[in-house]
Formats: sequence, structure tokens, C-alpha cells
Amino acid sequence: MTVNDLLAHYGLFAVFAGSGIEGEPFALAGGILAHRAALPLWQVMIAASLGSCTVDQFWFFLARYFRDDRWVARLSRRPAFADAIDLIERRPTMFILLFRFAYGLRAIAPVAIGSSQVSAWRFVPLTIVASAIWGPIFVTIGYMFGTTLERYLPHSTATIIFVVMAFALISILCTRAALRRRSLRGS
Repeated sequence: MTVNDLLAHYGLFAVFAGSGIEGEPFALAGGILAHRAALPLWQVMIAASLGSCTVDQFWFFLARYFRDDRWVARLSRRPAFADAIDLIERRPTMFILLFRFAYGLRAIAPVAIGSSQVSAWRFVPLTIVASAIWGPIFVTIGYMFGTTLERYLPHSTATIIFVVMAFALISILCTRAALRRRSLRGS
């Protein structure tokens, strides 16, 4: 099996799972791979949107079910959680539509919304709409960034995969460091 075969076979699942768990780096990486014609652009957009929406629903309903559990109580002590609850109470619809675009809120927001008074009937359709907008935006940015990569890197798919994975890893590490700093400041 060649690298292209592996990407064609597992690439969309990686975009789906990565977009749900870590967000933007994987949607951007999927766009770059679509630019390289390793994955179909429209399928990458759908995978990123579905991944984001699915994971948000999972965290929302998990937090709703375990609202009184110590796990949710521990998360609620974080400064980002308190900020999210404040925004949810003031403008729930706007918050649900925009949280995935806000740095530092993406991971905690579905849990905060799930532990709030926002109904599932409100959350589910709004997060579907927001994910349907978010996925294509970030995949398109990655697709457009692919043109720049084409100019500066050899035309090897393995090189592109390495750059995409390095970018995703660096993004994950930077996000985790920023959240850790934010958490320490709030303590």
C-alpha cells in the first residue's frame, strides 16, 4: 500500500476524529491534503464538520447526564468554564453558534453548555449549523494554504504528510500549554 492509498483509506477518518478532538489543525491539514488531491475536498469538509458536531454532542450529553458528578464539578472550577457559563447565560444562541471559533473555549464549551440550563432541543440544531459553517471555512483555509506549500516543498506526499503532522502536533502542544497557563493563572 502506498502513502496515497493509506491517506485515501484512513484520511477522512483522521480528519473526522481530529477535527472533533483537536479542531482547527486537523481541518486545516485535511484542506492541505485535499489540495494535494490525496482526499476529495467536499468529503474533507463533511468529515471536519461531522467530527466537530459529533464530539460536541458527545460532550454536551455526557455533561448533561453527569451534571452533578465530580468530573464536571472539577471542570467548573476552571476560569474558562466560568467565562463560558457567563456567556451562555447572557447569550445562549450566539454562544452556541460561535464557541468553536473562539480560542480556548472549544474544548470546555460543550461541557459548560451541557451543565447549564440550555435545552438539548436548542443545542443540537444550533451546533449542527455552526459545525456546517466551521468545517468548510477551516478546510478551505487549509486548501488555500496548500498553494503556498506547493511552492516551497518538494512534490512528495510523504513530505506534505510530515509537514501537516508537525503543524498539527505543534498546534496541539501550543494549545495545551496556553490552557495550562490559563488554568494556573486562575488558581
